[in-house]
Amino acid sequence: MVRYKIAIVVGSLRKDSINRKVALSLCAMADERLDCAIVPIGDLPLYNQDSDANPPAQYTRFRKEIAAADGVLFVTPEYNRGVPGVLKNAIDVGSRPYGKSVWNQMPAAIVSASPGSIGGFGANHQVRQAAVFLNMPVMQHPEAYLGHVNDDSFNTDGKLKDGPLKDLVLSLSKAFGDWVHLIHESRRLLAPQ
Repeated sequence: MVRYKIAIVVGSLRKDSINRKVALSLCAMADERLDCAIVPIGDLPLYNQDSDANPPAQYTRFRKEIAAADGVLFVTPEYNRGVPGVLKNAIDVGSRPYGKSVWNQMPAAIVSASPGSIGGFGANHQVRQAAVFLNMPVMQHPEAYLGHVNDDSFNTDGKLKDGPLKDLVLSLSKAFGDWVHLIHESRRLLAPQ
């Protein structure tokens, strides 16, 4: 079976972030096709087009890690009904310089988690909007707006407790494995022989 390297980009910098815990749980339960790793974004300077000619080392590191992946999973909270600035910055850093976006044709999925009822719906859709513009085939279903997630949703080791939330994340992992495989197989079959 083909294995795919998945870059996970977490939109929260907080050490004990519930979204980081969801991402780590997803890595632990990853579909047999997926090798997941979180790509850090907290060290990225704010994007400035003036730096395209001589990019900071952090930009170069981030772009290389994303470009080496076969797919990307965004896991994000919602801040004030929108995407966290640190995640938007990472998306912008990866999209430049113009014409050299590391996101182009990268299979993606988006998970948002929140203690609130709507599960980060606004942030999820803002990331989706950027991903569509950046020519990323984004998994449509299952949509993942994880509501009512809090520290009690996790065991002392930081992994999801057994129950409906864990079952949903497990099904998401399987669906994303299928999605990444479908995109890569489609490209292989459509490539000139």
